[in-house]
Amino acid sequence: MIEIADTKTRILDTAERLFGQKGFEATSLRDITAEAQVNLAAVNYHFQSKDSLMDAVIARRVDPVNQKRLEMLDAAGPDPTVEQVLTAFLEPVFDIQLECAAPLVGRILSNPNLFLDRMYKRHFQIISERFRAAMIRALPGAPVADILWGQMFTVGAMTQLMALSQILPAITGGVCDMSDRPAVVARAVRFLAAGFRAGANGSELNKELRCAG
Repeated sequence: MIEIADTKTRILDTAERLFGQKGFEATSLRDITAEAQVNLAAVNYHFQSKDSLMDAVIARRVDPVNQKRLEMLDAAGPDPTVEQVLTAFLEPVFDIQLECAAPLVGRILSNPNLFLDRMYKRHFQIISERFRAAMIRALPGAPVADILWGQMFTVGAMTQLMALSQILPAITGGVCDMSDRPAVVARAVRFLAAGFRAGANGSELNKELRCAG
């Protein structure tokens, strides 16, 4: 039983690394079996197809993160603050091994259709809707468009940090690095919370100016 589990893990680890390095289309099952030192029958036994293997690779990283996100959001109660919503969304991401997940995430994000089909529809759509509803409760009266744009900016900042995690010290003169993950999350939450509030306040101001005019 242990040997079977080890074989499955070795296939997943190898596929994740190669998909991240070469891309999904450019990576063949032969590439994966050769590097993982397993035969094709082992891949077929555990995953049936290359498509199923790709889904398993993504789910292994994404599903635990999403589960933790929902647990943290539920723990914040029915009326969460903006900071609680953002912390629940971001903190579980930075608890994973970024050096392992970042190349794969970068590859998927570089292909919009792959991201839409493989990640958003299967893993993120429900999460996005739950967090949007929570942010609407945290910012009553804020236009939904501002909440949606805020979500996009949040995901952009998160993925940028993931993609550049290993070279942040080099491009910031050693000032920024990911060694203190809680501090990074706290900085990101402060920055993004201000953006959400500014967007909501800006919309209210524009509404008042239109009414005054």
